[in-house]
Amino acid sequence: MSKGPGLFSDIGKKAKDLLTRDYNSDQKFSVSSYSDAGVALTSTAVKKGGLSTGDIATQYKYKNAVVDVKVDTESNISTTFTITDIVPSTKTIASFKVPDYNGGKLEVQYFHDHATLTTAVALNQSPAIDFSATIGTPTIAFGAEAGYDTTSGNFTKYTAGISVTQSVSNASIILGDKGDSIKASYVHYVDLLKRSAAVGEITRKFSTNENTFTVGGQYAIDPLTVVKAKLNNHGKLGALLQHEVIPKSLLTVSGEIDTKSLDKHPKFGLAIALKP
Repeated sequence: MSKGPGLFSDIGKKAKDLLTRDYNSDQKFSVSSYSDAGVALTSTAVKKGGLSTGDIATQYKYKNAVVDVKVDTESNISTTFTITDIVPSTKTIASFKVPDYNGGKLEVQYFHDHATLTTAVALNQSPAIDFSATIGTPTIAFGAEAGYDTTSGNFTKYTAGISVTQSVSNASIILGDKGDSIKASYVHYVDLLKRSAAVGEITRKFSTNENTFTVGGQYAIDPLTVVKAKLNNHGKLGALLQHEVIPKSLLTVSGEIDTKSLDKHPKFGLAIALKP
């Protein structure tokens, strides 16, 4: 693949990951195993409130192809095929769901040194079509995406964005919700390994005149332990601690509290991911 501007979905992703990834208020336990033949098996159990769910996922890699299959406790089966370079500089992703036969999708991504293009089509009788394009370089990228409903003949979404990336920082602006919202974010890394960072994000909803401002950070205490925290102007405070117990096996403890709520009972989550 090329070293071009990346996909449109990459615009603003660094800030989003710092502010959302690994935060949860559920209890989650997963175990993964790997074989020399390229097969990975992952079992996951989640308890949310009084409801428990689980799934078993397997992944098989062979040359330029990857096959993912997941079966959950509600008897849903999801299958994804990913093939790289059927045509040079492309990635093709096909996904299917059973028994929800209308949940299938075919996506093609094209990568160039100065542009990326993606097209995704739902595999049903009235397919929705999503497409996006990004132009630029790894340093600065401009992009847009749109969704089209072939049944109604209307656009379901259109979004535009810009991203500027430096060695120690990343800034992005996204105009979304059909022009009804704008989001600006900035990430600044404070170490060479990019394991410690500060992040700020502001979102304005024009139709409601509502602003949301969120600040957060991540700090690597040592090579095995990371702490994260975030706070927005609505008083929601979140924090987590993640520790690598053994190589590739993570213990994550997170919590969230609404500081402006009369009922200030914090919500805690625990996630354990074992990858022996």
